[in-house]
Amino acid sequence: MIFYFSGTENSKWIAEQLAEKTDDTAVDITTLNMPPELKDEKYVGLVFPVYAWAVPEPVRNFARQLAPNVGFAYGVCTCGAEAGLAMKQLSKIYPLQSTYSVVMPSNYIVGEDIEPQQTVRQKLKEAKQAVEQIADEITRHEPVNRVAEGGMAFLKSTLAGKGFDRFARTTKPFFAEDSCTGCGLCARICPSKTIRLAEGKPVWGETCYQCLACIHHCPQRAIQYGEKTKERGRYTIENYL
Repeated sequence: MIFYFSGTENSKWIAEQLAEKTDDTAVDITTLNMPPELKDEKYVGLVFPVYAWAVPEPVRNFARQLAPNVGFAYGVCTCGAEAGLAMKQLSKIYPLQSTYSVVMPSNYIVGEDIEPQQTVRQKLKEAKQAVEQIADEITRHEPVNRVAEGGMAFLKSTLAGKGFDRFARTTKPFFAEDSCTGCGLCARICPSKTIRLAEGKPVWGETCYQCLACIHHCPQRAIQYGEKTKERGRYTIENYL
């Protein structure tokens, strides 16, 4: 079984591609009340995006609840360029026999705009090739460690990772512009369940993973995080596949 966490569906796409190629099943961890029994699973995969060179909180919490498995365990993280020590961090929580990073289009528009279309399409083309190889290695139960950690990985994954969890996940800058139609999509897809509608407009609670699913999936581009995201693009993988 493949467990994934995904905001803009990069990691979801990777998980579903791997499931198809390895005759497995991909499951969104945010839809599970508790981890399922794994004793009969041939494979156990964990697929997730890297946040600030570290493992997102929901993935860490989920991995801590997973029971040991006799099958082949592997992890795949998606990142814009570098993964830092994210896979090593996860392996300490849930032992993995193979670990990978796959470069995917960047979409954290709180920090910078989305990449040019040519760059996005090239990354997706290379990601498809990477998934083919990963699936083949998983099927053969090959122990592989192919992760682009990048420079100063320890500092990035510890200082930046902890700083992201402590300071960058505030919901205060979120707001919806007048173009919001109150469709409620943001509330339905929010993995942290922190969004609710009040008088036809989204309101954010305190818990947020900073996945930005609400921003990127809003059909009216009405959701913003501060003022800078107004002029920046939006990204969901289905627009390019």
